[in-house]
Amino acid sequence: MQKCNEYYNAADIFGENVFNDSVMQERLPKKVYQKLKEIIRGGKELDLATADVIAHEMKEWAIEKGATHYTHWFQPLTGVTAEKHDAFITAPMENGKVLMSFSGKELIKGEPDASSFPSGGLRATFEARGYTAWDCTSPAFVRQDAAGATLCIPTAFCSYTGEALDQKTPLLRSMEAVNEQTIRLLRLFGNRTSQKVTASVGPEQEYFIVDREKYLKRKDLIFTGRTLFGAMPPKGQEMDDHYFGTIRERIAAYMRDVNKELWKLGVSAKTQHNEVAPAQHELAPIYASANVAVDHNQLVMETLKKVAGRHGLQCLLHEKPFAGVKDRVSTITGLLQLTTGLTCWIRV
Repeated sequence: MQKCNEYYNAADIFGENVFNDSVMQERLPKKVYQKLKEIIRGGKELDLATADVIAHEMKEWAIEKGATHYTHWFQPLTGVTAEKHDAFITAPMENGKVLMSFSGKELIKGEPDASSFPSGGLRATFEARGYTAWDCTSPAFVRQDAAGATLCIPTAFCSYTGEALDQKTPLLRSMEAVNEQTIRLLRLFGNRTSQKVTASVGPEQEYFIVDREKYLKRKDLIFTGRTLFGAMPPKGQEMDDHYFGTIRERIAAYMRDVNKELWKLGVSAKTQHNEVAPAQHELAPIYASANVAVDHNQLVMETLKKVAGRHGLQCLLHEKPFAGVKDRVSTITGLLQLTTGLTCWIRV
């Protein structure tokens, strides 16, 4: 178990590895910043000249954070995220030196090989060819790990003919459909001022933590993330004393490191507590725009698993890994926030 007495202020480190609005406002020329904000709001299309300026400043900011590579970070139909890393370096010049460059074209579009990804029924290789497109509504971030620092650019993943090959494209399309039809509904009720409806989500993440040494002795846990054989426990959960109970020191140290990693990435990890089942815990963020919240949830799951290894632990994300153990799987509650302040709740 790692013990750490390092002090830090959460407000000081929050979002320090995110190319967020304050960073863009500080580093981008005023006209470029205003144009990008209009694009994010859905009012304009991104031109290459603007993209070149944004890409240059994003690259300079990432290099200051120690980044040597960038990646289009996307969510194919595999249940996990995917990425291909490219260095910022250019071809060597005559003097043997290289330049660090990142163009607008490289920012807004990528062409990773999609032939080995699930293609949603598209069988021909040329049809299943994948293209990543920058989702400028979700901020880029620098991820720091054993590989160093990498600039991660959230993207959608589509085929050449526009079919969705990922989880994000249908989400972005559904957000636009909700916006369009809700505005139409508001007009029927006499609302003539609202211009946009934003779907917000706050996905709770429940997880199990087990000792890694014991985990490595169970092939069923390794290969499936849950137990497939074994005896039922002689005693059940008669006391129900784990739920909201005092967090053990080893788990608290793990949660502390998870929070620090997430706060640096701009993930608003708010709540942590023991859940119903033994070894089950929960992390809950503050509500965010639906596509940003989904990106953040992917980061939460990656971080939970990555940090667990540092503490000699293993994180299980299967919702019911142990037979006969009472647990809780939450529903996701969504929120529609209108520009007029009207609030609507949607339960999924």
